[in-house]
Order: sequence, then structure tokens, then C-alpha cells
Amino acid sequence: MRALRLTTWGEPPALVDIERPVPHGAEVLLRVEATGLCHSDLHVIDAAAGALPYRLPFTLGHEVAGLVAALGPGAEGVRVGERVVLYGPWGCGTCGRCAAGWDNYCDRRATLRWHGAGLGRDGGMAAYALVPSARHLVPVGDLTAEQAAPLSDAGLTSYHAVAGLRHTLGEGTTTVVIGIGGLGHLAVRILRATTASRVLAVDVREDALALADRSGADFGTLMRADTARVLRTHGGGAGADAVLDFVGTAETLELATGILRPGGELALVGSGGGSLTVSKPGAHPPGFRLSLPFWGPRPQLAEVVALARSGALRVETERFPLSAAPEALDRLRRGRVRGRAVLVPD
Repeated sequence: MRALRLTTWGEPPALVDIERPVPHGAEVLLRVEATGLCHSDLHVIDAAAGALPYRLPFTLGHEVAGLVAALGPGAEGVRVGERVVLYGPWGCGTCGRCAAGWDNYCDRRATLRWHGAGLGRDGGMAAYALVPSARHLVPVGDLTAEQAAPLSDAGLTSYHAVAGLRHTLGEGTTTVVIGIGGLGHLAVRILRATTASRVLAVDVREDALALADRSGADFGTLMRADTARVLRTHGGGAGADAVLDFVGTAETLELATGILRPGGELALVGSGGGSLTVSKPGAHPPGFRLSLPFWGPRPQLAEVVALARSGALRVETERFPLSAAPEALDRLRRGRVRGRAVLVPD
């Protein structure tokens, strides 16, 4: 079968032919129907030798939807032919957090040689993907694979970030979403579906603001020198109750802390290389709280799927055949993807 594999650090991934895996023990074999492309894939591809604990080679792809094709003799919880989405972060499987479905915060994460599908273990940019346990699978029913695959990271990460703030986002509140890409546009839609907060969007691209508008944002603005003032004006003057930063550069962090009202919430999701220095009182809004949400727990993935199946959450996607993966990755790197790029087997 064809697979997009990382074979050498510092080199682009290669489309190669490999053997179709056979499930053993509790393993489950998926016939892949769709796999989302993520900036995390670029971080892995660009990593220098030794920067990550992963062993080469492995197949990329952690946002995976497909059909259960075969079961190992010890596999339980799914049936052949069932359509599922893959929960991507794989922890040790035995600590308390993994047992509760919170593999994203596995207590032994720092000791593992892999972090999940496509992250040190074979992922879904292939015709088939081997999953170590059915506990990593969530049924999707009649949801299309193109819609289901991005839910496992773009949807889940955004949902997890919003869930941590939801208790503060009642009537009369304002939330700012910075970065309207694969995750950011879903955050806007999740905020509209699950909170009463007014949603303001920020990006450096006009087409991203158009996507924010289609996603239900109340207002969108380009990142400029006067953006903080513009956002305060449209947010009622007091500042934002919450900011979700899906970029994470020095500029976006400066904007985020500059528009938060006292006691506000900042969720930093993006990994753009910026830093936030917590120093003397007065440097940041008094009483502000910072969270660093990472991916999300498996129970929340089921909630995201339910939200999508209800029609309240829709992913804007661009579809590419697996053979066009290099082109799709290049467009993602250049910021030319609208919403989420999705690969489908040829």
C-alpha cells in the first residue's frame, strides 16, 4: 500500500510502498477514508535529528477517519465495518489519566518514544492504519470522513480550549479568537454553538476573516497597529473576557494580553515561538489566568462528534488525493489552505 512516511530527519516525507499491516492482540486495522493535515505535521517534518524522541521511519497523519477493516483476536469494543474517527494522542495506557481517557496529559508522556498516531507511530497518511486498541476509536455514524477526520485534532483541540473557558462566557461577554485557520474557524463555530459570548476574530489575511464571518463571528479585523483599540471598541470598551490565541507569536501574545479585561482568561494554543514573561504586578491585566490546552481527552472527542452530527459544527475543508500530499503540505506551509486540508487515498 502507499504511505507518506518520514524516513530521514531534515528531508521531506516520501510516498513509498509498504506492506499492509496485520492486527494482532487488541489491535484494530482501519481502512483510511480521510486524513487531515496539521501544522504539527510540519513541526515533525522540520524537526532536527534528536529534537524528538521518535524512531524513523513512520507514517505521518494523526487526524484519521475510516472503516474498521479487521480486528486482532483480543480486540473488543468495535465491529468490522464500523465507521470511526481516531483519537490521536496515545499515552502509556496505564496511568490514571490514560485510564480516564486523558491520554493527552499522560503522566508518562516525557518517557515515551512516541506521542500517538503519526507522531512516532504509524499514522493515517496511507491506505490503512493500525491502531493499538479500540479505546482510541470513536464511532461517527453517518458523518462523512472528510468532516470527521479534522475533528480528532482541529475540532478536539478547539473544543478543549473553549471548554476550559466556558464557565466564564455567559451573556454579555466577549471572546477574541486570534488566527482563523484549521483550528480557529472551528473555535468560532464551537463558541457560537456552546456559549452566549460575542465572538471577535483576528487574522492577517482577508480570506481568513471571510472564513470567520462564514463561521459565525460577530466581527473580524486584520492584525494592525490599532487592532487592540478596534477590538475594545467592538467588545464594549472594558476588554475581552477571554482570548484564544491559535498563533502564539510575540505579536499575538502582546495583543492578547493587551485586550484582556482584569480577571480575563487567555488560552494559548498556537506554537508560533512567542513567549510571555510573568513579572511584576501591572505588566499584565490583574487577575488574568493563562491556560495551555493541549489536544483534548477522548470523552470530549465524542462530544465534538455529537456536535458535528447535530449539524452545529461543520469543518471547512480542501480535499487532496494522497498522491498530492507534497503539494498540500507546501500550501499549508505557505498559509494557502482554506480551513483544513484533507488527504484521501487515491
